[in-house]
Amino acid sequence: MDEIQRANTIAKILNKTYPKINVPLKSRNVFTLLISVLLSAQCTDINVNNVTKNIYPKYYKPDHFVKLGRKRIENLIKKIGIFRIKAKSIYNLSKILIEKHKGKVPQTFEELEKLPGVGHKTASVVMSQGFGQPAFPIDTHIHRLAQRWGLTNGKNVIQTEKDLKRLFPKKRWNKLHLQIIYYGREYCKARDCYGITCKICTTCYPKRNKPVKTNKA
Repeated sequence: MDEIQRANTIAKILNKTYPKINVPLKSRNVFTLLISVLLSAQCTDINVNNVTKNIYPKYYKPDHFVKLGRKRIENLIKKIGIFRIKAKSIYNLSKILIEKHKGKVPQTFEELEKLPGVGHKTASVVMSQGFGQPAFPIDTHIHRLAQRWGLTNGKNVIQTEKDLKRLFPKKRWNKLHLQIIYYGREYCKARDCYGITCKICTTCYPKRNKPVKTNKA
């Protein structure tokens, strides 16, 4: 089975397993989606949702967070990892959105990635889930799974993104990246499947009998 056949097989399994998919991070608008994605770094989506459910009913615009100030933002998100760094980014990006973008979240990768605390992965999620533009956000989990499934050589997330975009049609990217995340959490866990027990791994590599070593992102 070559990589094209594997990609097609994987897509079929994912579509059958998750015909409909929900965005895991809860948000009120594109701005709060941006904040939630920023908060999710080194933190679970569940934890982010638990924290933001008490924030977004009242604070959901850049000017709200500017008025709050860094210290009060810290208090609101203190249950989330590296909350001081994230609070600083939230405060500063909110100021920039007001000063340079009329309080709106920009709709280009270039402008998004200029915002404090916003890297390519965060920008990709916002473009995909916020604006519906084709993007393929790659986190450490997708990077690991793509290696296990023989879709990339695993040098880094940049290479993984290029490989997945090459193997799958653009119209599938937005849904596919969420399907992969959900599948990895449920069936192809880092310390459970090891590349030898889930349906995707056993279908693509029926003769594999040793745990797969993957390169870190």
